[in-house]
Amino acid sequence: MDKPLKMDVRIELFSYPDGTDALRNVELCVEQGDFIGILGSNGSGKTTLLKVMDGLIKDYKGEVLLDGQRIKRLTPRQIYSKIGLVFQNPDEQLFSATVYDDVAFGPLNMGFNKDEVDRRVQQALSQMEMEPLIHKSINALSYGQKKRVCVAGLLAMGHEVLLLDEPTAGLDPMGEYKMMNLLTSLNKKHNVTIVMATHSVDLVPLFLNRLYILSRGRIVRGGRPEDVFSCPDEMSEVKLRLPQIAELIYRLKHEDKMAFKKIPLTIGEARREILRVSQ
Repeated sequence: MDKPLKMDVRIELFSYPDGTDALRNVELCVEQGDFIGILGSNGSGKTTLLKVMDGLIKDYKGEVLLDGQRIKRLTPRQIYSKIGLVFQNPDEQLFSATVYDDVAFGPLNMGFNKDEVDRRVQQALSQMEMEPLIHKSINALSYGQKKRVCVAGLLAMGHEVLLLDEPTAGLDPMGEYKMMNLLTSLNKKHNVTIVMATHSVDLVPLFLNRLYILSRGRIVRGGRPEDVFSCPDEMSEVKLRLPQIAELIYRLKHEDKMAFKKIPLTIGEARREILRVSQ
């Protein structure tokens, strides 16, 4: 059974005030429960695309539909009751004194009573494993904790779609996996639809079910990660590379003539292929 379509994005053209084309002929669909990656190098248009999807940018040619409704015609309240954007730098999004105050700001402005606000804040912080720090000062948090509070703020408002701009940027390796595991839990256990802009090719195969490559404002490839990462030459053209494990197996196959049947994207897949070839 097909999943309900949450967003249908068809952008013919969006240009910056200086006339530079930022997005052109961008088409992508987001189904309910998707965990999608928009992969691109710096300056490829990832952040701009997320802002268009969130309704922050509206002076473009084309249409963006949210649950079948044109987002240009929706009020900010109608948009933000369903969808929210987490910026790359959490300090641009956090403004309250404490964790509780920041996460509670959205539900309070949506008109919920104190008991409902408390319930939403506690649930959102629990989902991001931040509930023990509910009364902590924002300034006392680590960079990764601040990012998790930003996500919790959207969850507390009941968002069905999260747009995340480089959620792992600035985090150490353990912080990256912590964030991605929490997002995966939101997606799998709570059916939160996630669209994530990133340039981290090594994380993509482990967590995302669909991937779009954005280069110079255009989507040049799209599909399952194993399909998108099938050609290293094309990745190089858009200033990206294969995941490290895939790069290794690709060279072993094409330069050392080892009989790999496919190019694996994860350590587990690579291990099985190496064991098969070595038998």
